[in-house]
Amino acid sequence: MNITVRDILQQKIVRREVTVAVIGLGYVGLPLATILAEAGSNVVGIDIDERKVRMVCQGESYIEDIPSARVRPLVEENRLRATSDFDVLYTCDAISICVPTPLRKTRSPDVSHILSAADAIARRLRKGMLVVLESTTYPGTTTEVILPRFRQAAPHLTVGEDFFLCFSPERVDPGRKNWTTKNTPKVMGGETLDCLEIGMTLYGTAIDTLVPVSSTEAAEMTKLLENTFRAVNIGLANEVLLICDKLGLNAWEVIEAAATKPFGFMKFLPGPGLGGHCIPVDPQYLSWKLRTLGYTARFIELATEVNTSMPGYWVHQVQDALNSDGKALKGSDILVIGVAYKKDVGDLRESPALDIITLLHEKGARVAYHDTHVPAFTLGELEMVSVSDLEEAIVGADCVLIATDHGDYDWPRVHAKACQMVDTRATLGREHAAIDRNTWQAFRQAVVSGDQ
Repeated sequence: MNITVRDILQQKIVRREVTVAVIGLGYVGLPLATILAEAGSNVVGIDIDERKVRMVCQGESYIEDIPSARVRPLVEENRLRATSDFDVLYTCDAISICVPTPLRKTRSPDVSHILSAADAIARRLRKGMLVVLESTTYPGTTTEVILPRFRQAAPHLTVGEDFFLCFSPERVDPGRKNWTTKNTPKVMGGETLDCLEIGMTLYGTAIDTLVPVSSTEAAEMTKLLENTFRAVNIGLANEVLLICDKLGLNAWEVIEAAATKPFGFMKFLPGPGLGGHCIPVDPQYLSWKLRTLGYTARFIELATEVNTSMPGYWVHQVQDALNSDGKALKGSDILVIGVAYKKDVGDLRESPALDIITLLHEKGARVAYHDTHVPAFTLGELEMVSVSDLEEAIVGADCVLIATDHGDYDWPRVHAKACQMVDTRATLGREHAAIDRNTWQAFRQAVVSGDQ
């Protein structure tokens, strides 16, 4: 019986004798490196950010979802280490690419980080190596961009026989406690069936549920569908808000009422716009790819138009609130509460709160902010620091705008102290114009029982 390269690598994975490199130690890479090391593999993280490398080597985590208490023992037991030297790839059996994939100013994909990682691997590619791309990208990237680089650098190696290539999209949701890297089902596609089998073997050592698909393109498209679904439905919720505004209705009341239907409806809520590392970006990757094929993704384009208009809508709401007090936006003191893109995290990536602050500044407002998760940040030439006394800032503001509904704020107190309030998140529930259904149900029960 002939023992193949695949057989040897598979046995090394099963016996936890592999060394796995994770390129990119951000919100995706560090959690992945951690669970692989916890599962028994020898893991080395690679990042060009020396601060991240230094912190990991000291057993410290800079990711909110991964406490240092998990990282430290792995470092002490020499199962996890970090470096900025890509030559460590010469000693690795498997490599996961977890680098950023942002948008250019033209809203076209910026895959430069993927290309840099792929080129670094290509120069060190050898027989018996598995490479898995996790970074979100457009369908065809693994086959049309990465694989040709590997073939050019190592023409004597055959994919699926000598080395193995897969795509497995990350599904990280920062701040979520119930679904983690370990228990979130993981989609995977391979360039060949042997590639898929090897990839599943490695990830199966650390992740509870794996979902195989027929190709890397199918896996790439799966991730884009997931986040396009959210972007389009959030766009619909935002448009419902605009429609209800025109009709004099409360959008949150309408949406909550619709959500009582036990079938055929999924609740999405309006807000200040889209933020985060995926939802504002991933649909644009798909839209760009389709434009190269002469097709316009109309739902994506329309949802993008609505979602990107929301910061301007909320700034207009601030203007209206100030006008009711006889004040102009220019020269007024505006306090923005919450600048992270979502609840209970400190992630600023693509946060619509930053667009709101920019627009307010451009219109001459004096803007301050408070965020329990973001002590300071830089926005262009603006150096902003969270106010030290929240209550004093609320009382002193001409208008308070709630952009992020972190769970550690006393929202009724915030509303009570504010002179004027614009709440993009409906932090008091269905807001003031809506019926308090709990009170109504109590009243109805009293009538039925004859107490009234």
